[in-house]
Amino acid sequence: MSSRTHAEEGTTTLKDSGWNRIDTKFPINVKASLESGQPLSFHSTYNITNGIARVCYVTRNGVIELSYREGRLQDTLFFRHHGKYTKKTASEEITKRFGLEDDMEDIYKKISTDKHIKKAIDSHYGLRVTHNDPWETTLCFVISQFNNIKRIKGIVRNLINSYGMELESGNTLTHIFPEPEAIADASIGDLVKAGTGFRAKYIKNVATAVSNNFDLDKIHGMDYQEGKEYLMEMEGIGDKVADCILLMGYKKLNAFPIDVWIKRSMEDLYMKNRKANISEIHSLADEKWGGYAGYAQQYLFHHARNPVYQ
Repeated sequence: MSSRTHAEEGTTTLKDSGWNRIDTKFPINVKASLESGQPLSFHSTYNITNGIARVCYVTRNGVIELSYREGRLQDTLFFRHHGKYTKKTASEEITKRFGLEDDMEDIYKKISTDKHIKKAIDSHYGLRVTHNDPWETTLCFVISQFNNIKRIKGIVRNLINSYGMELESGNTLTHIFPEPEAIADASIGDLVKAGTGFRAKYIKNVATAVSNNFDLDKIHGMDYQEGKEYLMEMEGIGDKVADCILLMGYKKLNAFPIDVWIKRSMEDLYMKNRKANISEIHSLADEKWGGYAGYAQQYLFHHARNPVYQ
């Protein structure tokens, strides 16, 4: 048995590439961003020791480590990188991933339409909509269907460990985010063993499609509605999952994912507790928040699950 340990189990001894600094331009709430049901919620580790927070997450290119002094807001992050990254590409990855170039002042101005959203913003000020790799986002949200975050994290970690390429440095072995071809080559039975349950066939179908002729990159050039219709051509991707992928995989900020939390919140806060269908809620969100509806959604979603900042 190998004596090497997995980085995600907490004993990270990857070769130190040196800590580099990155300024966030506008204060960011890393904790809220990590805990608000976004892809990074599903495959990042987060711990605090003596007031210093450490975040580690894998991508298809390697591993990114972040460090900062714990507090509600951060304006400076420190990072290290492993795998195919250089200092420049790692900085670009973090800037894109955490939305560090988002014009938060303008976003807050546009979505602060009422007391409810203002309360959510005040409670989780600095939360960002993350911008993740489209394949990574697609896989994570297919797994997320009828699931909870704790279980999603376990399944994603199982798939990373089983199908992600190994990355070794020093005496530590970890796995990076798996390519679609690796998932497509897996049997339904093996995917079920990873904890995917009934989702196994959808995961394999989506991975197979992306491995063949379904072009995720094509969606970058589509508008929101075109992209949604295109994604929903794949079996296993419905309205909510498509909107999650468009929002967090392509940063199409007019996407408004509707799950049970958002449906309940929209009905309670804006529709006088009247039961509404998905189409009505989409229309109301577009009317209230337009091109930044996705940001409003993320604040309402996180606030519904965490009404008081912890």
